[in-house]
Amino acid sequence: MVRYLFIFVLCGFTGIGWGQPKKTKPAVLFTLAGSATSTDEFIYLFKKNHPNGQNFTKEKVDDYLTLFINFKLKVREAHELGLDTTEKYKKELATYREELKKPYRTNKDLLDKLTREAYEHLSKEIKASHILIQVKPEDLPEDTLKAYTRTEEIRKRILAGESFEKLARELSEDPSARYNGGNLNYFTALQMVYPFEEAAYNTPVGKISPVVRTRFGYHLISVEDVRPSRGEVEVSHILLRAAKDDAKAKNTIFEIYDQLKSGRSWDELCAHYSEDTNTKNNGGRLKPFGIGVYASVPEFENTAFVLQKPGDISDPFQSAIGWHIIRLEKKIPLAPYVQIEPTLKKKVARDERVKISEVAVALQRKKEFGFVENISNKNAILTTADSSLQKGKWKYRGSADSKKLTLFLLQGKKYEAGAFIAWAEGHQKTNKLSPSDYLRHLYISFVDENVDLLEEEKIVKNNPDFTYLLSEYREGILLFDVMEKEIWNKASSDTLGLRKFYEEHLSNYSAGARVEARLFSTSDKTFYEEIKKKIYKGDTLKATDLKKFKSVQNFRNYEKGESKVIDKINWVPGMQDTELDNTYYFVDIKQLVAPGTKTFAEARSRVISDYQDSLEKNWVISLKNKYPVSVNRSGKKIVESELIKK
Repeated sequence: MVRYLFIFVLCGFTGIGWGQPKKTKPAVLFTLAGSATSTDEFIYLFKKNHPNGQNFTKEKVDDYLTLFINFKLKVREAHELGLDTTEKYKKELATYREELKKPYRTNKDLLDKLTREAYEHLSKEIKASHILIQVKPEDLPEDTLKAYTRTEEIRKRILAGESFEKLARELSEDPSARYNGGNLNYFTALQMVYPFEEAAYNTPVGKISPVVRTRFGYHLISVEDVRPSRGEVEVSHILLRAAKDDAKAKNTIFEIYDQLKSGRSWDELCAHYSEDTNTKNNGGRLKPFGIGVYASVPEFENTAFVLQKPGDISDPFQSAIGWHIIRLEKKIPLAPYVQIEPTLKKKVARDERVKISEVAVALQRKKEFGFVENISNKNAILTTADSSLQKGKWKYRGSADSKKLTLFLLQGKKYEAGAFIAWAEGHQKTNKLSPSDYLRHLYISFVDENVDLLEEEKIVKNNPDFTYLLSEYREGILLFDVMEKEIWNKASSDTLGLRKFYEEHLSNYSAGARVEARLFSTSDKTFYEEIKKKIYKGDTLKATDLKKFKSVQNFRNYEKGESKVIDKINWVPGMQDTELDNTYYFVDIKQLVAPGTKTFAEARSRVISDYQDSLEKNWVISLKNKYPVSVNRSGKKIVESELIKK
């Protein structure tokens, strides 16, 4: 987006308004090498870039028309150079296109909705148990169906009165279920995979969920309790790692507890005894955590949340990893939504729920456009996959008649196998998927691309401004690329040309009185005062002093108006100091420089800019000779009547 905006600043199209073109009869404003540009497009862009609706003059419109024609000439040259065929261009345009579509889609607020949903889930804690029947993503359809059927049968047994816990111990393929009966204790949002979380929060207490599919397989969820969020706690702890029957560790932890009760320092005892090497030297302090974070050590989590007041110390307790004592530092309630929305949104954006929801939206889009698939024809084509697909060199070797098979319908239109085959041959790349999986991936992409095209047609039909916006992005990318190739890179790398241009235009690079100086800056006032005393005592700055400055700029010439710091000091040789915008400066002036012509090194950035302008002017002249432009008088009158106030 930054690049896009930069493009139009260069072209003179700098407005940010969103004016729509008047519904005038379409007319040609000008032709460029036989390609027509409409009055509507020009009027739209003119209004967009002059949002305040000034009283425009004929001269203003003519100047803009000149800029616009020059812009179109450069874009035409970009096409001639093939810059619209590069992978870089296609990828960038595809990204912009998707961004542009978002405001027109019904799912434009998907991330906001998912973030709000996640917050609502965070406000509650669910206690649940589950039964898992494993299914891998790569399993065959018949194996997946068997797993689903088995899960559904277990659900019927539970609904008929059998014990959920008993069946979890006997049948669940979660290894921990044989010990805990499928009990997951309490959890909240962003701790379980999204389909599981969603099902748990949508199942009433005391009920069994429908069969739920996640990337691990099929689940049944028994919801046992729902309670308000307890937020987070921050605690410190002392840990003695020990086996369950370690009497020595038990005696030691109770000795530590007695010493704490008698007033001995927590930090001292923690540093001496705790076996958590990551925290023992900072008082055993842990990062704040919420429910479910220490689910593998439930005794620790439960004890931490039971403590009520900062400073409260737990009795010694044992877990699977040893003996603990916990001190509560603070309780942190769930913050208001507006406060945690930015952070939560980032977490949600990285979570699988976004991808899953996008898949659901994609299915809805297909349904909207009447997607009907011929499964047998699709499978017949997919069986032609071979190992050449992994090298990106696949060629269809099936019968010609098979190319006429209808794979799917969209809005009643048939999409034949031949079209997909040609598309797949042109879009395949080297990959590590199995041939059948990769051809299936290409097929899905082909379907999605055609759904996208229909969606775009619908957007264009209902929102004419979308066409103009997309054209701006498309041409903007090309303009940037062609300017970079033909002007910017050439100007900055043409050392001989730059030097020659400088020597031919010396009068443009004259300078008034200057000062040769270097600058030191710091935001540390104490350090500034120390250096100041040292300088005024006549001491010279050492290398160790220079390293402490925030910034050190080497000697160069400065003119008036070029630096606020230089303008603020007296122009006399020696060291001076000043302050500007809460930053402290020392300025070391070597000498005054008389008025005269700037050296090439001094003027280099200005020379490059001027040289670019010169190259661009000559380039535009050559483009006008290469691509004839003809302005249509009647079209120009339409533009003037619309834009020039009478």
